[in-house]
Amino acid sequence: MEQIKKVRSISIWIFIVPFLAVNACLILITQFHELFPNQEDIIHNTFPYIDGGASISRTARPYPSWLIFKPSMFFTSYLLVKYWLYNKQIVLFLNENHKNIKKIVFFGIASAIALTVHSIFLGIKFDNDFYKLFRRIIMLSFIIFEIVAQAYLVATLYSMKEKLVDYINFYVLRLKLFLVSILIIVAVISIPIVSLPGNDFFGFNLKFFKHALEWDYFIGVISFYLLTFFMWKKIK
Repeated sequence: MEQIKKVRSISIWIFIVPFLAVNACLILITQFHELFPNQEDIIHNTFPYIDGGASISRTARPYPSWLIFKPSMFFTSYLLVKYWLYNKQIVLFLNENHKNIKKIVFFGIASAIALTVHSIFLGIKFDNDFYKLFRRIIMLSFIIFEIVAQAYLVATLYSMKEKLVDYINFYVLRLKLFLVSILIIVAVISIPIVSLPGNDFFGFNLKFFKHALEWDYFIGVISFYLLTFFMWKKIK
């Protein structure tokens, strides 16, 4: 199927583009301080994947970081739309009446739209509680839509595994199932906590926890697409 080739080629870029963009912003803001006209924006000595020293938005929103981040996220959103539409075609080819087709497309494209909206408003400052709530909802919507779409896709592929013997590495598919399960469990546990206003949780400062979780969860979400690249077998 030609769609499998397209999904493989797109999926690897959905992993590479945001991974490079986010980490390029981190390197810029921590190592190349002279590039930032506002010295209050720079960050020193942090590896946020572990110490939670900064959020992703904190590294991406100042100039010139956003010159890398925003175009990369817009491009990633475009790739996500193509990815989910190509997956729709694959499912239709195998089972045109599968009950999950519309759900996969809806949640997949909704996640791409939420990522685009989040990127547009990144760095725009309004001292308004409603605006802050809006940004928080958009970010949470992206996470929820993305994980739901991934879960439906994995479940759908499993339901048709007899038809996919010649197309899929089932060991990698099981890894995807494990990854999505972990992402869901972490989201269910963490979203109520990180959604709380402020950073105090029964006397515990959540700031650094939220930041580290954000970076690590980001890697988990995009790793789904890296696994997609290895899951589908090359079609000659």
